[in-house]
This record gives sequence, structure tokens and C-alpha cells, in this order.
Amino acid sequence: MPVTSRPELAGPAYIGLISGTSMDGIDAVIARFGERSVTLDATLNAAYPDELRDRLRAAIDAPDEAGIDEVGELDTWVGECFAECTNELLRRAGMQRSAVTAIGSHGQTLRHRPDCRHRFTMQIGNPAQIAADTGIDTVADFRRADVARGGEGAPLVSPLHRWLFHAPDEERAVLNLGGIANLTVLPATGNSVAGFDTGPGNVLLDAWIRCRRNEAYDDDGRWAASGTVDEALLRRLLDDDYFEAPPPKSTGLEHFNLDWARRFGLDQVPEADVQATFAALTAASVCNALQSWAPGTGRILVCGGGARNSDLLARLQTYSGGLPVESTESAGLHPDWVEAVAFAWLAMRYTLGQPGNLPGVTGARSEAVLGARYPAAAGPLETRTG
Repeated sequence: MPVTSRPELAGPAYIGLISGTSMDGIDAVIARFGERSVTLDATLNAAYPDELRDRLRAAIDAPDEAGIDEVGELDTWVGECFAECTNELLRRAGMQRSAVTAIGSHGQTLRHRPDCRHRFTMQIGNPAQIAADTGIDTVADFRRADVARGGEGAPLVSPLHRWLFHAPDEERAVLNLGGIANLTVLPATGNSVAGFDTGPGNVLLDAWIRCRRNEAYDDDGRWAASGTVDEALLRRLLDDDYFEAPPPKSTGLEHFNLDWARRFGLDQVPEADVQATFAALTAASVCNALQSWAPGTGRILVCGGGARNSDLLARLQTYSGGLPVESTESAGLHPDWVEAVAFAWLAMRYTLGQPGNLPGVTGARSEAVLGARYPAAAGPLETRTG
């Protein structure tokens, strides 16, 4: 569906905010929604301060060492960053905060454990802080209502994918290549939609290049492209039980991380070949999932940071047997902004009292209106100092 360029054809303005598992920054959009179309008034990507990003990674990598004080401070700090990003987005758009109906904030996932005895998912980024610092009502905490109904709480982008990217003449798969990769399978006919996390997206690629070359990410997959896939290592990685588990399912950095990968013998493989093998793991796990659960797929639409990695896209085409692999831009929305648009859309759904989850995707017992509303502070905003 197209991104419209005429705001009068769309509805009220909503802001969507998210920082994904790669933690490479906050994606922010001002979006308006029409009849299966979206207008983007403004977009912005804002990096975290280095110290905050490092402390977030430390808390995720070593959760037993991140105490209550650390989590509490990170929650507020992330909320402040989300608010600063929102205010800069409004300045760039030349828009008054009164023109925005609500902010939809996903926050930053710190822990995702739908598989433990007392299941939970934790996103930080204090929404009360966002509301107070922006003067805009904020809807947040989208995942917990689904988990409370027995769902995985993820992926939550699938309802937007269905709404925006469905085609009546073609079965499509929408692939979000963030830190973790997730698929939404859109049959041409009927209402059945499948969606689930396939496994690692960019997380291992990013972690390995940080560890070995002190670079934030593998630009366009050049380092991976310089190596050779170690087929024996790839087979060991793909042997993980997660890949064969049926959907609904979701995962995170708690499972797929360098400590997990090191168990399979990385030290015996040249560094560039490890990177190539991690890229092959992402592509192979996605395409194996399609072959198992969506063999009729005719096209793969890619969004997220991985959509800018030409080496990874080429591997997807190879492992899929030659399926067309395209950016979601070909279907109307730039791949950088799909997730942020999804949370603006979920804020709209909350405002209208409409469900935001797909039980067939998350495994929840029922549909639910997702999120909780945090009203903006009354009176003039205070200027933050220090």
C-alpha cells in the first residue's frame, strides 16, 4: 500500500518510537493513517549516548549483575532520550505538540522471557517521563497484555504488516531484519496470518564485528562477503532446537548471543569466515522457516536495518531458491521506518479501543487492546537542566 503525500487524505497524527534489539538508536516517525495507507510527516533516527548504550548492553549481557538501581536509572534515562528525540522530531517537522493525538512508545527491550515459569517481557523507557517531557499523551507497555493472555508478546508488527502489505494476488512474507529476525506470512486470500521470530537477524553479525574489529556493524555486509561460509559450523548452529520449534514462538538476546555461538567452536574458524557463517545462519534460518511454515510464499519484503545489507539480501535470495527479495519500499514504506510506524499504529488502535495483537501470531488466548495510557503533565513544561 502506498505512502501518501497528501495529509488531507489521512487522519490524525501519531508518533511512533522504538529502539530495537540492535540498540543502534531510536527510530521516530510522525504518521497519519488513512484507508490502508500511511503518511509520514517526519522521520528521525537518534543515537543513544555512548555511555547509555554501553550500560544497556552490559545489563542485557549480564542480567544477574544489573541491580534494581541500575535498571531503574536506565528506565528513566531511556525515557528522557525518547522524549528528546520526540521534541527534535517535532521541531524538524515544524509541528506543535497539540497536533499529535498520542505517542506510541515501544521502549527498549531489556529482557524477554515468555518461556520461564512466571512469564514476562520487560521494556524500559519510562512512558510517564516521555509524556511529561513532551506534553503529549503516551501509550506504552504494549506487550504485557498479550503475555497475560498466554501469548509470546511478540511479534507485534504483524498486524501492521497485514494491514499495509497484504496483496490479494500474491502470498507474501514480510521479513523484519533487526537484531532478531521475524516473519509475517500474508496469504493472498483468507484471514489466516502467521508470524514468528525466526532467530538471529543482525545480532550475531553486530556482536562479532564489535568484538573483533571494534566496529558498530558490518557496513553493507562487506566483511561477511569477504569470508567463506564454514558449512560444518553452520550445520552445528542450525541444529539448535529453536529453529525446529513450531510457531508461535519468539526469542531474543537471552538465547542468541556470542556466548551461545561460542559453544559451537568459533575459535577454530577464521574471523571473516565466522562472519560469513553468521550471515548464512540468518538467511538459512529464515528460508528454512519459510519452507516449513509458508511454502507458498511468492515474494519476501524486507524491512529493518538488515534491508541495507546487500550481502545478506543476496544470501536470502540464494537460500530461498530465487524468490524475489525486495525492500518494503517497493510496497510503499521505507524499510527504516516500518517498526516505528507499527507503534504509531498501535497507539491509534489503543485510542480507538481496537485490538492490537493477532492471537494466531502470538499464541494469546484472545485479542486485546494493547498498551496503557500515560497522560501528559498538566501545565507548562519544565526545562530540563543538567
